[in-house]
Amino acid sequence: MVLRVCRVVLGPADAEDAWSETFLSALKAYPELPVDANVEAWLVTIAHRKAIDVVRARERRPVTVPEVPERPSASGRPEDWDGDLWAALGALPDKQRAAVAYHYLAGLPYREIAEITGGSTDAARRAAADGMKTLRATYGGRS
Repeated sequence: MVLRVCRVVLGPADAEDAWSETFLSALKAYPELPVDANVEAWLVTIAHRKAIDVVRARERRPVTVPEVPERPSASGRPEDWDGDLWAALGALPDKQRAAVAYHYLAGLPYREIAEITGGSTDAARRAAADGMKTLRATYGGRS
C-alpha cells in the first residue's frame, strides 16, 4: 500500500526511494505513536509527505541546457553579465586589467596590488588609473 502511494505520486522510477524514506521515518517516529493510532493511515500520510518531498527536490534541481543564455546587465555592475564591459576589460593590457580588477573590484590597496603584480605602488596606481581612463573612454558613454 505504501509503495502504491509512492508510485501514484512519483511514478515507478522514484517510488522505491520514497518508500524506503517512509519506513526510515516511521521507525524513528514509531515509539511516540499512540497505541490507538491507525497505523495504516499513519504510514500513508508519511509516504505521501515523503513523495511530495521528492517532487519538491526534483523541481529544485538545475535543468541542463546546451548553452547558458546571455543576460544583459540592468545595473552596469561587473557581477551582472554585461558583455560590452567584459569585452572592454578583456581588451586592457594585462597589468591594467589586473590593477583595475584588484583595486576596484576586490578593493585591494595599491601596495598589495604591487606585491601581487611585481611592480611598485606607483606603477600599480598608474596602471589602475590608465585602465579606468580607457574603460571610461570606450564604455563610459553608453547607457
